[in-house]
Amino acid sequence: MTLLRAFGEVARSGLTIEETRLEPLLALRTAAGVAIVIGPTLWLVSPAYAASAALGAYSAGGATFQRTWRPRKVIALGAGAGLALSTFVGYLAAGRLVTLLPLLAVWAFAAGMAWAVGSTAGIVAATTVGSMLVTITLPASVGRALEHAGVIALGGVTQAVLILLFPIRRWGAHRDALADALAAVADYARRLRHDPTAPLDPEPLMTARDAAAVTPSQARTRPPVLHGPRGLAERIRPVVAALADPDVGAPAEGPGRDRARELLDAAADVLDAAARSIRRGSRAEVRPESTDVLCVDEEHEVLEGPARQAAERLVELLGEALEIAGCGCAPGRTPTPPGPAGAEFLMRPTMLRLVPFVVQAVRRELRRDSPVFRHAVRLAAVATLGYLIAARLPLGHGYWAPIASVMVMRPDFHQTYARAVARLAGTLAGVALATGMVRALGPDAHVFGALAVVSAGLSYTLIRTGYAYSQSFTSAYVVFLLGMGGQAWEQTVPERVVLTLLGGVLAMLAYVVFPAWETPRLRGRLADWLTANGRYAAAVLRSYAEPTQEHRADMRRALLASREARAAWQEAYDRARQEPVRPRGLTSREAQEAQEALKRFGRAAMLMESHVPRADSRVVPEAERFAEALEADTAQAAVAVREHRNPDWGRVEEALHAWGDAAGNGSPIVRREAELQKRALEDLATAVSRTPLERDLGSAREEQRVRAAVAAEGDGSGHAHQGGGRRRRRGAPRLLRRE
Repeated sequence: MTLLRAFGEVARSGLTIEETRLEPLLALRTAAGVAIVIGPTLWLVSPAYAASAALGAYSAGGATFQRTWRPRKVIALGAGAGLALSTFVGYLAAGRLVTLLPLLAVWAFAAGMAWAVGSTAGIVAATTVGSMLVTITLPASVGRALEHAGVIALGGVTQAVLILLFPIRRWGAHRDALADALAAVADYARRLRHDPTAPLDPEPLMTARDAAAVTPSQARTRPPVLHGPRGLAERIRPVVAALADPDVGAPAEGPGRDRARELLDAAADVLDAAARSIRRGSRAEVRPESTDVLCVDEEHEVLEGPARQAAERLVELLGEALEIAGCGCAPGRTPTPPGPAGAEFLMRPTMLRLVPFVVQAVRRELRRDSPVFRHAVRLAAVATLGYLIAARLPLGHGYWAPIASVMVMRPDFHQTYARAVARLAGTLAGVALATGMVRALGPDAHVFGALAVVSAGLSYTLIRTGYAYSQSFTSAYVVFLLGMGGQAWEQTVPERVVLTLLGGVLAMLAYVVFPAWETPRLRGRLADWLTANGRYAAAVLRSYAEPTQEHRADMRRALLASREARAAWQEAYDRARQEPVRPRGLTSREAQEAQEALKRFGRAAMLMESHVPRADSRVVPEAERFAEALEADTAQAAVAVREHRNPDWGRVEEALHAWGDAAGNGSPIVRREAELQKRALEDLATAVSRTPLERDLGSAREEQRVRAAVAAEGDGSGHAHQGGGRRRRRGAPRLLRRE
């Protein structure tokens, strides 16, 4: 992507309104927590203490809106404790730059490394840096610093108590995650009616699995409906794919295809009903036409062979989904999923037992090429440099510059720049709005405190619609707090605007000086995905060679690892497409073709998974040899991809040739799916392989494409020129390879 186009995408992304469901009741409860600590503190103590209390309550409340599956009250308590600790430690080092700057650098670095645990930990840790910078200017002694820290912690406790006393849609996020997984499989079934090779996005299934992991305390109170339907969605996924595929399922045309379309439509209807039942906690109706379709007539069924087996299996699984939709999710009535009782729960460690996992995750990221480590270094450098520069400027409230930098910086380029643009736009709008109201109302601490609470509520309400719009009310909230503390608007407004701009510029420059581009890492991510897919396909084949419970467990673990590798590739690929960096290692065309080839490879393994035999079924001994060859060749090919060498599938071809005639060994379906896998691997090799001539011409072609895209954008004919150029470029490498 060109530099100008990248900046255009950044600005558009930062100012885009995200269409999402608002949660006004949650925002009202959280704003009430801010009001509860501001009112009494302002009335009984002083505006300075009220500002500290508001800081703790507001930040702890904002932390509960982050994407996490832990109890919200625990997040509020943790955020309040972190804010209080950073406040007190910051005050101890305040007064001299020789002590404050090292502490600020170390604390900011630790906050950046918190991204190794997850985005929620990283965002909450960043707020503690801002708390340190703000509150070190308030206390006058160690005792006062302890008091301010206690008041800040009280804000987090208040939010946790409100969550405990007034639960809103308890387990709502977990219900949504499970319902989204069922709805995703329903949408997949509908798309298969028209496109038998349609891809399935595994992200909803991965999210549902993440949400299913609970702590011991959560396991005691989790609704029964959240126990089993996730596994049901996982089992239906390969069955609908096998039924729709013309190679191993229903025929491409004729009555069999019509019957398959009817079953897929009925499956989508039933799964949507189950999703509605789980999401709302109420009984969901299924159309009578759908239930009629699920009646398999033994004499007049038009599907035969593997397609009929898939249809019968699908009807059996949809019977469980019908029970879920019909029971209304009443406690104790939800069908119990099959399998051992020990496999019912996915356990999540408690906060104390999480410490070893946090240490291990941070240690894994302590390397120079890690995006998290680079983010931590940038965060420490920018926070320190921003504080130094702002302290030398003839402006008050110099902490606004490093706070702006810390709050907008993310481990990747696009989010950092988009949030910088959004923060500046939101700050300008919020400061202008709040300034006009301050001038109109005059100095009144109680009025400003009430306006701060209203601004906090609006900020929480819009927190999921876009950073710019939430930030506008956050800026108004800060202006009202300063007005409550006696700061004149003439001093605060220009300072905040200028210093926010300074902080945003420093954050952007930091990424230019010490970037963490994903573009050069694409080959490594692709190799990881290839290796994981190879292990998954080999595990499925071993279940054919020896259908045991251990091999089924290995197949499940390999599937989860394959999904994680695919998600890592997709994240890196999406980031690379938004980076203003020349392709190194993989061009955009090669990455796209390689991605499609690996998706087909994984899909072939999924189709094979749908027909895995039971323990008492006939085994396929030839599958073991093919599994060994497949796993060995994909592992070797992954090394070749990383080292810019051409993959080779010699073992796979030899094992497939030795498999013999499909009609002679009693496993035509398995053999056919193995051929699909080999074909996908050949397409992958075609996508990433280069002849010597292509290696010399690759860079020139890419530069020519970029210049053509820039010229097309200039004369308004980008789509026509770009499409034709792409067709010519896609054809040339294949001719070179054949030569």
